Amino acid sequence: MQTTISNKYQVLMAKSVREHLNLKPKQKLTVIEKDKLLILIPQSSLEELRGIAAGAKTTDYREKKEVLI
Repeated sequence: MQTTISNKYQVLMAKSVREHLNLKPKQKLTVIEKDKLLILIPQSSLEELRGIAAGAKTTDYREKKEVLI
């Protein structure tokens, strides 16, 4: 996909990309610049993140010697 920056510094995304990523109008994106690349990350609500770590191992995460007291 290729796009152009408007005079108002706005960037358009193709409809297929917006639909695939389920982006909504006025949704916020985090912009990260790294090595002259722009990375756009859609921000998620806490409700959308609920259950993201379900099934994660919670015991024996680190060695006892690594735990700071």
